[in-house]
Amino acid sequence: MFIFTIAHDPVRIIILIAAAFFWLLSLLLSSLLWFTVAPLRKELVFGLIFSVFFQEGFRFIIYKILRKAENGLKKITDDSATLIENKHILAYVSGLGFGIISGAFSLINVIADAVGPGTMGLKSGNEMFFITSSATSLCFILLHTFWSVIYFNAWDNRNISQIGYVIASHLIASCLTLLNRYQIYSASLIPLYLIVVTTGLFAFKIAGGSYASFKSCISLK
Repeated sequence: MFIFTIAHDPVRIIILIAAAFFWLLSLLLSSLLWFTVAPLRKELVFGLIFSVFFQEGFRFIIYKILRKAENGLKKITDDSATLIENKHILAYVSGLGFGIISGAFSLINVIADAVGPGTMGLKSGNEMFFITSSATSLCFILLHTFWSVIYFNAWDNRNISQIGYVIASHLIASCLTLLNRYQIYSASLIPLYLIVVTTGLFAFKIAGGSYASFKSCISLK
């Protein structure tokens, strides 16, 4: 997605990096809250829920910044005219920035364990742990992209129901990952990808997509 839709435009790269930075700020605040509230540190649900709210708060901040910076972005380069004219592209780029950094951080601990002295699946753990972690990271990369498209459009049109959908689906998707501690990975992955498909179709429709445009896009003619 980055290579085909972002890498050719320097402005898009800057926006993507800025969005990733804002996601890191949300992670920082979530970590500070988790560290401050010592009695609840062992409760994953506590940290998870507040992390979601911090992420959505910073998604709103990057939305406001990008909307205010549109006129300035027009002056940077004429090649980015399409980026400014189609506001859904701004949402897509910032959402992908959120998703990429989110996916990278979700795999850091998994990769660290992978290079350790043991291997998952031998005497302890489940051999599906690594593939499940990868599939879950991919899920959230796509979801963050779709959520931003919906979220930006919702604030543009003051659509409270769409804002509520983004926050609610984010909370549900995040809470589903708590099931992985029981090693019943299908119980989390299947609902997660149903949410991905539903949210993707929702974002596609909001961005002006239709069956005809999709058919035209994949057509070899």
